[in-house]
Amino acid sequence: MKPRKQVGALPYRLTEAGAWEFYLVTSRETRRWVIPKGWPMKGRSAAAAAAQEAFEEAGLRGQTARKAIGHYLYGKRMPGGRAVPCMVEVFPMEVEDQVRKWPEMHQREGRWFPVEEAAEAVDEPGLSEIMLGFSASKAVAA
Repeated sequence: MKPRKQVGALPYRLTEAGAWEFYLVTSRETRRWVIPKGWPMKGRSAAAAAAQEAFEEAGLRGQTARKAIGHYLYGKRMPGGRAVPCMVEVFPMEVEDQVRKWPEMHQREGRWFPVEEAAEAVDEPGLSEIMLGFSASKAVAA
């Protein structure tokens, strides 16, 4: 079965101590730590759809890169329990603000993780690699 396309935001920030962090949310069904993600949206670029998911799932606002920094494969659990393969295009998002109320605030948990902890918290090895590679490139650029 050909993977279905999804878009995801990789929300990040630089702490006052100079360390990079990623914001993760729990999935609604399995409560695993994931990045905000969802299906492409008609009339929106993939990056804009990823930014919308970050707002809906975590209340995050910020600058989302226009180009994806990678993609990873995972099995999305559908109603009824069957898993559908999905390929997620990942767009980094520099978080500027978190609003006080957002659509899914009572359906998920969310928090900031140091880079290495975030990479360990997610189940998808491809996503872990993207996180570690992105933070290494940011460290070099800083």
